[in-house]
Amino acid sequence: MNGFTGFRPIAHVLRDAAPDSPALTAASGTWTYAELDEHADRAAGALWSLGVRPGDRVAACLPNDLDIVAAFHGAQRIGAIWAGIGEALAPAEQQRLRELCAPAVVLAGPRWQGDRAASVDPERWAELIADAPAPPAVEHDIDAPAAIAFTSGTSGHPKAVVHSQRNLLLPGAALVATRGWDASLRKGDSFPLTILNLMILSTLTTAQAGGTAVIMDRRDADGVAGWIAEHRVTVWNGAPAQVHDLARRPHAELASLREVWSGGGDTPDAVRESFAAAHGLVPRATYGLTEAPTVVAIDPPGLRWSPGGSGLVLPQFDVAAHDDEGVRLPPGELGELRLAAAGRGPWAGLWRPPLGYWRDGAIVPPEPGPFATGDIGAVAADGRLAVLDRKKLVIIRGGANVYPLEVERVLTTHPDVTKAAVCPVPDDRLGQRVAAVVESDRAALDFAALALWCRRELAGYKVPEIWARVEALPLNAMGKVERTKLPGLVAGDRTAR
Repeated sequence: MNGFTGFRPIAHVLRDAAPDSPALTAASGTWTYAELDEHADRAAGALWSLGVRPGDRVAACLPNDLDIVAAFHGAQRIGAIWAGIGEALAPAEQQRLRELCAPAVVLAGPRWQGDRAASVDPERWAELIADAPAPPAVEHDIDAPAAIAFTSGTSGHPKAVVHSQRNLLLPGAALVATRGWDASLRKGDSFPLTILNLMILSTLTTAQAGGTAVIMDRRDADGVAGWIAEHRVTVWNGAPAQVHDLARRPHAELASLREVWSGGGDTPDAVRESFAAAHGLVPRATYGLTEAPTVVAIDPPGLRWSPGGSGLVLPQFDVAAHDDEGVRLPPGELGELRLAAAGRGPWAGLWRPPLGYWRDGAIVPPEPGPFATGDIGAVAADGRLAVLDRKKLVIIRGGANVYPLEVERVLTTHPDVTKAAVCPVPDDRLGQRVAAVVESDRAALDFAALALWCRRELAGYKVPEIWARVEALPLNAMGKVERTKLPGLVAGDRTAR
């Protein structure tokens, strides 16, 4: 089935790989597949000794290291539902996620700041692992709830997306098959593994290739470059900001890389070009979704790419644009992107939408039919995807639609602009006006010149009228701009109209 391991439990993924091959390299060392399998069994036994049973939630606020991977696999072996809680979140945010998923146990690392009730600190966890009984034999349903991914979208309020083991395994199977990966894969990830998508793209994806997951504990450009060089990373997944910073380091030792991915946000074409000039690789654009989960489309391996594109749709999906009434549009037309399972070929019918959203102790299923992404884009007849923006982010200025991403892509081509984010500002006459928050190394920016720059590429109504300069845009753990904070930045510095 094109490299897919079949609908068997996640535990079989580790056992299908060569036992003496390195499965995982992290700050604390390296485990072979046999060692990871043993530690996963110990984690499963330790969780069972804490009273965790199938269907219970297990939350983890742990650093990128060996323990979080073992705990994830352990939870899967006893039918528990995994939920990662980010270390970088504020105490109130961590507590909010805990209350949302109501876990039986919280594996609390040094940066857990929420309620300590029912939490297990690292010392206690080490003791439990050392004395762990053998885990019980649990019958698995590959389509039962297995993990929760938190996403806030554009609302700022977290949602808990529930996925099955089927959907946790399918992304890696498709990527391994379509990219020709094998045991030589050494995939490096620096995003937090408390993000479910990253857990999938690291341990589960590399295991299906029989390769090695390189789990980085650094996110700065120098730290990432050091990990890549020392551990001979062949595929690295980074945020646009990290790709930008490495493009400015032409002497960084990145010779082991065969692929560089850029995800978590739009990567300007200029950044891709500068990275290629510095390191000889064109970053592969990706489009992903927490509800998918992970990657929906990605540029094929190699140097070919489409300016402004978002990659080629993976074979398990049927992706198409739809109009406001939900009618599927012809290839190339712009509309809301919706996902369905591929209808033909060896991947037909394998994908499932998320099981639903965890609310008040129950799973609320999504609307029937193709899954609405909330993103505006177009899909060409050959499967090439171009994403324009989030549907909810559309600025309606005097009845005309302005897509922030379209404006941001123009702004980031200006030599004085490092990054840019566009947001609406209420207006009594027009309803909304277009505002731009610009990150720049220059202390003084010529906003009139930036507006003129935009007018060369954009209709007049799309050109920002309100400007603010910041030293750094607010970013979340995935490197995405925290758009809910933009209006406050504009309100604090309405530099020009």
